[in-house]
Parts: sequence; C-alpha cells; structure tokens
Amino acid sequence: MADIVNLKRARKDKARLEHEREAAENRQRFGRTKAQKTADQDAVARSRRSLDDKQLQPEKPGKRP
Repeated sequence: MADIVNLKRARKDKARLEHEREAAENRQRFGRTKAQKTADQDAVARSRRSLDDKQLQPEKPGKRP
C-alpha cells in the first residue's frame, strides 16, 4: 500500500528546499570577504592603468622635429 502524503507538508518541504538552494547560490555569488573584493578592485585598477600606460598618444601636427 502507498504511504499517505500530506500535500500541505509536501508543499512546505518543496518551498523550503527551493529556498535553501537559492540561499546556497547567493552565498556562492555574493559571499565574499571585504579583502577579496578589495583585491579584485585593485587588480582591475592595475590592469586598466597598465593598458593606459601602453596607449600611444596622437602626434600634434605642428611638433615634428
């Protein structure tokens, strides 16, 4: 014989599992320390500065040697 299932309980269990899954995703996506965030920002700034340093400046028309 089949087990009797309380639909109200089943819905609550399903909602609880969904909430836990979403919370786990958010912890993975947003759960970073301040030091990690700062390190990433510093890395982006360094790479941007490095690219800006390598950019060639256009020559001005009246300044040829």
